[in-house]
Amino acid sequence: MIEYYKIVYSEGFDEITEKKSRFIASVKPIESEEQAISYINLLKKKYWNANHNCFAYVLGTANEIQRCSDDGEPGNTAGKPILDVLLGEEIHNACIVVTRYFGGTLLGTGGLVRAYSRAAKAGLAASVVLEKILAKKLKIETDYQGIGKIQYILGEMKIPVLNNNYTDRIELELLAPVREAEEVIEKIIESTNGKAKIQELAEQYYGILEKNIVLFG
Repeated sequence: MIEYYKIVYSEGFDEITEKKSRFIASVKPIESEEQAISYINLLKKKYWNANHNCFAYVLGTANEIQRCSDDGEPGNTAGKPILDVLLGEEIHNACIVVTRYFGGTLLGTGGLVRAYSRAAKAGLAASVVLEKILAKKLKIETDYQGIGKIQYILGEMKIPVLNNNYTDRIELELLAPVREAEEVIEKIIESTNGKAKIQELAEQYYGILEKNIVLFG
């Protein structure tokens, strides 16, 4: 599995104006082409009187599926610039639709490319984008002498703690990014002179939203 990739966590909307033409960007997370097509059709109905509803979407951890449409604009002036924004920002599993209401002034091919790109970026900026991180879930059992050293290591390496339980012993459940997991384990063993018990559990994707842990299935 890929260790890190960015997704749209929650949808966003924004609008720009270029020479009196309105460009409305709508961004949504998707899990299938069916969801993407359904979203595109929904916006075409919502903006039924618009001149164009151009779109792009990507699916898969390696963006195996990539689709875009100029919806009547000159070739490669709308859909591809939107797609290039998704790929350039390294966003996965997302759809962007940019709706245009013509303002009466022709923008030319270069102007269209810039306008659709700018609108797509504005839509993404108005959305919540998270980095999904693949981690090893670790269960740590230690005594009260070892907990301070472990907490220092976790804080220094910015390792999120899911749960903790304080009784006569202390149990922590944490998420160590896979590329750092072995280093975390080694540091905990070394700092506690091997007294901490460490159990490796399942791998788990997570993200951080406003200092809160978001778990993905």
